[in-house]
Amino acid sequence: MSHLDRITSDPTRMNGQPCVRDLRLAVERVLEALAIYPDRAELLREYPELDDEDIRQVLAYAAASVDDKVLALA
Repeated sequence: MSHLDRITSDPTRMNGQPCVRDLRLAVERVLEALAIYPDRAELLREYPELDDEDIRQVLAYAAASVDDKVLALA
């Protein structure tokens, strides 16, 4: 996994949730926003504090966090 220097966690901020660059913007929220705004330009307009590298690292962090278990889907 590449170095994720933009993903931070501070127990005194956002209950220790992983965030982007010590902003009060949780990785989970950025992932939700990616689902809502499939057009990256629109996402960046909505969240001007983010940049492409932030989004890349959020996706890399999420991918690394997913367990390799196979789940049966309905």
